[in-house]
Amino acid sequence: MKDISSLVRDECGGGYVMVKAIDTNREYITTPEASKRSGLSKVYLAHLLRNGRLEGFQLAREWFIYTDSLEMFLATPRKSGPKGPIKNKKASEEEH
Repeated sequence: MKDISSLVRDECGGGYVMVKAIDTNREYITTPEASKRSGLSKVYLAHLLRNGRLEGFQLAREWFIYTDSLEMFLATPRKSGPKGPIKNKKASEEEH
């Protein structure tokens, strides 16, 4: 784990504030490490962090994810994505 006792980006003003909102008692990992563990892309993990579906924090440009939050997210049933290419409605009507 990296030492995060320095500064964290203040999203409101774009400046920096002292670390206050980060729970240093919780285990955390980087987005690339979370991607390897979960099989989810780094971009999708960052999206989940920004939208509040995963708990974590951003230090400069790097996102860190709390491991317990990632484990809870992965344990939650989710809908699967689309299966294969989307067929054109007119093309499928002509086939029948």
